[in-house]
Amino acid sequence: MKVAIPLDENKVDVCPVLARTPYFMFWEDGQESILENPAAKAQGGAGVQAAQFLVDNTITDLITPRCGQNAADVFKAAEITIYKSEDASAADNIKSWQEKKLEKLTQFHAGFHGIS
Repeated sequence: MKVAIPLDENKVDVCPVLARTPYFMFWEDGQESILENPAAKAQGGAGVQAAQFLVDNTITDLITPRCGQNAADVFKAAEITIYKSEDASAADNIKSWQEKKLEKLTQFHAGFHGIS
């Protein structure tokens, strides 16, 4: 299983926005890697672009505080499970995910569409 988490600029804490997060942390079999989000500065459609980036990186699970409906539709089509983050630290969220303590994210917003 491979999980992704949006990261803030400090590369430690979970970013509150998925589509325009500066980085994504990928965790698989105890190995962590951090990649820049290519959708962070997109003119439009950042949610779908970020979602496709994660799909292309073959994640099975996503941990995030919130998610737009368009991105959620991409994740659903790819059979990716979305979990709601509960702490600021990505490491704490990975631990909670491993212990099966995170709830699935089921409420999705309409998107911000150009609103920062």
